[in-house]
Amino acid sequence: MELSVLLLFALLTGLLILLIRGRPKARGHLPPGPRPLPFLGNLLQMDRKGLLKSFLRFQQKYGDVFTVYLGPRPVVIICGTEAIREALVDQAEVFSGRAKIAVVDPVVQGHGVIFANGERWKALRRFSLATMRDFGMGKRSVEERIQEEAQCLVEELQKSQGALQDPVFYFHSITANIICSIVFGKRFDYRDPQFLRLLELLFQSFVLISSLPSQLFELYSSFLKHFPVNVFIDRSVEKHRETLDPSAPPPLMGAPPTRLQDKSDPRSQFDHRNLIMSALSLFFAGTETTSTTSGPFFCAERVLKEIDRVIGSDRPPALDDRAKYSKIWTLLPIGVPHMVTKDTHFRGYILPRYSTSLEVYPILSSALHDSRYFEKPDDFNPAHFLDANGAVKKNDRICLGEGIARTELFLFFTTILQNFSVASPVAPEDIDLTPQESGVGNVPPKYQIRFLPRQRG
Repeated sequence: MELSVLLLFALLTGLLILLIRGRPKARGHLPPGPRPLPFLGNLLQMDRKGLLKSFLRFQQKYGDVFTVYLGPRPVVIICGTEAIREALVDQAEVFSGRAKIAVVDPVVQGHGVIFANGERWKALRRFSLATMRDFGMGKRSVEERIQEEAQCLVEELQKSQGALQDPVFYFHSITANIICSIVFGKRFDYRDPQFLRLLELLFQSFVLISSLPSQLFELYSSFLKHFPVNVFIDRSVEKHRETLDPSAPPPLMGAPPTRLQDKSDPRSQFDHRNLIMSALSLFFAGTETTSTTSGPFFCAERVLKEIDRVIGSDRPPALDDRAKYSKIWTLLPIGVPHMVTKDTHFRGYILPRYSTSLEVYPILSSALHDSRYFEKPDDFNPAHFLDANGAVKKNDRICLGEGIARTELFLFFTTILQNFSVASPVAPEDIDLTPQESGVGNVPPKYQIRFLPRQRG
């Protein structure tokens, strides 16, 4: 009997200790939000269909700025056009830090241009920009490469003869090939086994990162110390270095070792690991995000009218044509997790920079669906755009490949829609665009469409 009492006492004491240790610190400085449980945080209050639905539901109760706990990690959520502008524009420098993604951090560990901060990020960004500039970023050669890839896609789609196709596969292929030309110095045939393996690894990794469990549980990350796609890129480094043309501007992976690391300087950031992670960053930022953004371009008939008006059918689209289009091309992607670089006053709260860094999620969807600005906020309408006062992001942390991504989106889809009409096997009102996964990113659902050669009259 005494043993049972002792065991019960020990159990209760242990639970009390866990409760005390699990209680979030410095909560009084953070915005209010749903009450978290020790270790679990707000797990039990989250919608299983995705973080976004949960955040929008919390916004209705707690306002545009609130705190949630993804496991033990405090995350400040910022919703609405005005609050997001105050953070990412008015205090751009303070909110420019890059937050960790729990499931990715054990792999990247702060390496690579996307997840690095401070001096490491500045050095890697300079290196990446210099390499891409040597390769042709911002010059006509990149535009020509994208135009060539677009023509390869047209030829591939013509072979389909109007049969149902998975457009996501082609979106992945064309965007990944541009990154391959930057990283490896070559493009791949769409049916190349190695290329197909790379696409599959990228997609699987993106699904994993975007899933609800990956965002909620720190403990899941112990499985992922080696991303398969990381191994793929690592092996490709040495292979493509062996076949470099010394007379041509080197691709990212062909950067001379002297540019990678000065061993006499222990502060140097140019080591092999940072190179691999920077390449991996380019693939994720330049393939999955661009291809995910691509789907809505097929939704509006007015896009076809714009193409016929500006370009016609006698020549391929050029980047200079973009300035002649209306605002239907102004589309904004989803934001990425941020962190504050120092203790910050924001809307009456203090956002401290913890030793593990407080995370900040700007929910751009809440601004893009803002009924105060858009008459039909839940309808896809490419004519919705933000004016000169509506920028949501204005700092040095702009995406490294934004220029390439915008060029890709414009040239790829004007080329496709210049040559093909797009038809769905089901009625438009029956098309379900609900994402497969909705977390840091939205994973689009599988669907099929027909690419029908346009009849020229």
